[in-house]
Amino acid sequence: MAIREIRTEEDSILYKKSKPVKEVTDKIRDLIDDMVDTMYEAEGVGLAAVQVGFLKRIFVVDVGEGLYVFINPEIIETSGTQEGYEGCLSVPGKRGIVIRPEVVKVKYFDIEMKEQTLEATGLFARAILHENDHLDGMVYTSKVTGEVENIDYATGEESN
Repeated sequence: MAIREIRTEEDSILYKKSKPVKEVTDKIRDLIDDMVDTMYEAEGVGLAAVQVGFLKRIFVVDVGEGLYVFINPEIIETSGTQEGYEGCLSVPGKRGIVIRPEVVKVKYFDIEMKEQTLEATGLFARAILHENDHLDGMVYTSKVTGEVENIDYATGEESN
């Protein structure tokens, strides 16, 4: 498929609420394919449709447990707490500590528009919650405790 341009934090679209998907058309399938290609090309673990310019309630995640496509996700339960660094393809070169639930239960539709329910923990839960925030017009930097740090991609360490 195609690699799409990832919108960065200066783009106002990232702060708008995405609209539900009514049906999976060929255009939506192409968008999802492009989102997957774009996420892998950028070496990310998740990507929301809004990050490539489409206000649709869709995101993709792959944290090493396989690719998941979430359409019209709804967080139905969370528990526990985890604290860790987050970064974002829309906020390149930065990271910050974000506190999120350790466990998330999410209801969503897959690419065939079949309803699914999934419980995720750890990094998988963090990625789902991070991407779901994008659908509501929220970028992780608004949830950072402390300072947003600049990072050197070559070393993964804080830079000045």
